[in-house]
Amino acid sequence: MTLSGHSAATGGHTTAPRPLVIGATGMVGGLILRRLAEAGQQPIGVSRHPQAAPGIEWLTADLADPAGLALPSLETVYATSPAALVADAIPALAAHGMTRLVVFTSTSLETKQNSDDPDERELIRRWADAERRIIEQCAARGIAWTVLRPTLIYAEGRDANVSRIAALIRRFRFFPLAGGGEGLRQPVHADDLAQAAIAAAARPACFNKTYNLPGGETLSYREMVGRIFDGLGLRRMIIPLPGLVWAVVVPLAAKVVPGISGAIVGRMAKNMTFDLTPAATEIGWQPRPFRPDFRR
Repeated sequence: MTLSGHSAATGGHTTAPRPLVIGATGMVGGLILRRLAEAGQQPIGVSRHPQAAPGIEWLTADLADPAGLALPSLETVYATSPAALVADAIPALAAHGMTRLVVFTSTSLETKQNSDDPDERELIRRWADAERRIIEQCAARGIAWTVLRPTLIYAEGRDANVSRIAALIRRFRFFPLAGGGEGLRQPVHADDLAQAAIAAAARPACFNKTYNLPGGETLSYREMVGRIFDGLGLRRMIIPLPGLVWAVVVPLAAKVVPGISGAIVGRMAKNMTFDLTPAATEIGWQPRPFRPDFRR
């Protein structure tokens, strides 16, 4: 996917406040930072721990302490950190001049709000509340906001979704499915999301709007797993298991596979898809097909 934002630097001299990236050491935030640097925008990355990278200035700060943020003059801010932290930091960001905010949440706010797992439902409730507070606080301060809601994010070797499945396949050489794994998915690459964030920041048509950002292909959970086998260079070995077997397997598997739960298994049969048309029309969203490669 190729999208372009505007450059804040000309002839080596900064002509506007430099973009700030919150969550800059994360999967998507790091790619936003890299692409901004490549475009000559001289971004500033925020991290709780000291960092160093060519062409990037780092600010050591903790978003959990917004009153203690020592920030430069701001204009555009990209935020991939937890939404609740971003919501709490908006007054401080606004006080330093922020007029444009692009923030990430998730389509999970729609797909998991009725989860069978009470802890997951509570997490989604808090996430939705944080998104609402972000929008309200930006509106009250005249800050142009854009909320981006990706589907299943992956970046080979870095994410907790596709790469977790890849790790299990690499270890056991097979993957168990709940039933036929017919639930539909739209995996989206983190680098496509970085490009979309930069493009959205520069387009007035995207001001004060929320966009779902699904991946470039809609495929069944089973086929998604098959593509991960392909990306590992391994023969597909996908084994459907009935629900009664999973009832026994999940408590045992949870001891060796962090994060697995009955709710996750149950969603293998659930469609979790979204329309990309609004984002395609207004952001230029053209995400890549799902062809992960874990051999590079």
